[in-house]
Amino acid sequence: MPAPPLVRGNRAVRLLSLFTGLLLFALGIVLLLESRLGLSPWDVLNQGVSEHTPLSFGEANVAIALVVLVAARLLGARIGPGTVANAIFIGLFVDGLLAIDAIDALSGSSLATRAALMAGGILVIGAGSAFYIGAGMGAGPRDSMMLVLSRRTGTRIGAVRAGLEVAVTVLGFALGGTVGIGTLAFALGIGPSVELAFWLLERSPLADAAPDMSHAA
Repeated sequence: MPAPPLVRGNRAVRLLSLFTGLLLFALGIVLLLESRLGLSPWDVLNQGVSEHTPLSFGEANVAIALVVLVAARLLGARIGPGTVANAIFIGLFVDGLLAIDAIDALSGSSLATRAALMAGGILVIGAGSAFYIGAGMGAGPRDSMMLVLSRRTGTRIGAVRAGLEVAVTVLGFALGGTVGIGTLAFALGIGPSVELAFWLLERSPLADAAPDMSHAA
């Protein structure tokens, strides 16, 4: 499988790409949340945890991501600065965006508008993934866990990913997280969304003409 496209430029440019990607990823999560049509599997868990603890939705995102990051590291995963930034800043950005009244009010929109928010959220998460992965500074905590479990168990990455997604969805739903058509749409749409974002990035002036993963942490 070809390597994902990398953003051209020095470390400062790649840091900008990383944080742009994390902000877009957070925005996509918020759009799905405001659609009230169902969350991505990990956000079902985040919401479920926030329902039973003093943590906000974003704080639950950070707490769970850090737990996953530590567990992945203990299992031998390679952790880069992008992995740590992903664990911390997506949740912080989510809470920051939810504090904006105009965004928080979107949940009261019509069904058609909320369906558009759901679709837009999936596309924005795909774009965010391309930017933060394109920075070449390390996989996110959940992807790191997926990769290390696949390596240690000898199981295909797709099967490991599916098992993780089902497990966190069931646990999150049991805790009160929102499962709905948006959860199914995310499961079916996030792969094509990320592929489209990679395709667009690769053909843009932002992409490194000769991708080299040696600087990925």
